[in-house]
Amino acid sequence: MTLNEVIALDKKYFMNTFGDRLPVFFTKGEGLKLWGDDGKIYYDFLAGIAVNALGHSHPALVNAITEQAKNLIHCSNYYYIESQARLAQLIVENSCCDKVFFANSGAEANEGAIKLARLYFKKQGLDKKYEIITLERSFHGRTLATIAATGQEKYQKNYCPLTPKFLSVPMNDIEALNHAVTEYTCAIMLEPIQGEGGVNPANREYIKQVRKLCDEKNILLIFDEVQCGLGRTGKLLGYEHYGVEPDIFTLAKALGGGFPIGALCAKEPYASAFEPGDHGSTFGGNPLACSAGYATLSTIINDKLCENSASMGEYFMDVLNRLKEEFPIIIEVRGKGLMIGVEFSKPIAGDIKLKLFDSGYLVSNLGSNTIRMLPPLIITKDDIDGFINALKKVLQPY
Repeated sequence: MTLNEVIALDKKYFMNTFGDRLPVFFTKGEGLKLWGDDGKIYYDFLAGIAVNALGHSHPALVNAITEQAKNLIHCSNYYYIESQARLAQLIVENSCCDKVFFANSGAEANEGAIKLARLYFKKQGLDKKYEIITLERSFHGRTLATIAATGQEKYQKNYCPLTPKFLSVPMNDIEALNHAVTEYTCAIMLEPIQGEGGVNPANREYIKQVRKLCDEKNILLIFDEVQCGLGRTGKLLGYEHYGVEPDIFTLAKALGGGFPIGALCAKEPYASAFEPGDHGSTFGGNPLACSAGYATLSTIINDKLCENSASMGEYFMDVLNRLKEEFPIIIEVRGKGLMIGVEFSKPIAGDIKLKLFDSGYLVSNLGSNTIRMLPPLIITKDDIDGFINALKKVLQPY
């Protein structure tokens, strides 16, 4: 099919949730490269929004999916599933959690975290502890509960009345958080490094104070690591940067390397609040998704991609900060590892994204002032240098 034919079908049959998309559809991917319908090569510095951690068509992932699909794709959770058990073990052995539940997305994993936190206190006889505090500019998903948890009005305004008993406070403001906590608070839920909100890392001291507050007030600490987890920030989990451990954390995006899967991860005794019948999923933890997850996570660990993310992220941010001296319109470079935002003093982020697209580089814009880079964890210095050269040309008129 031609691009125009695909666009015509999309506009006729697909719900218009994404508006006019960038004018391309991809036919093939390998590593950082994507081939457009016209044969043009694009370099993917967005990785499917932090999903394609291994790049495109990584042999370990392709082989795992292919071999599993030949044998068994789905059977249901009425039966034991080998790849589900193995992936749960791999996550537990490489994190602070004791038990895992698999969902199909980050939003579902976050829904599970919300349910688990409330249920834990209910089963302790503390029915009044059900409120959850989140942070302004956060993003936790698009279901009704996770929209309510999200600290951005633009996602919420068309769905009021919102699911009750969520409130948001400013990030890195421990006084505001202290003031918001009441006897009804059951959990504080946050992204250690906010993604959709503009690539905003939380302060180390702030996170330590949040952990202390939770311990003192009998509140559960939930980390949403859907975007910042699994090597993205230079460590396997984002919480490792802060010297604290959450009680519950969630994963998705990179976990399947491109195949849909999410994970709700919890320490004991919180994990055991879920008993038979309390939670479930038809597709969650199916053999194919968990085989993809196991291949992806084991590759991240065995190929030392967290270390590559850390070193390449440091290099990337260094050259971007040097670029800032050459182009004063860049006012800040933020992030950790390969989760990077560049903020401009003028609302040009959308234009920069489009011009980079024309140059064969894929990024996203967050609002009108910030572009975001989330390249695959396999990225090299040569890849980064190519991007920087393209960005320099795009920034010349500014």
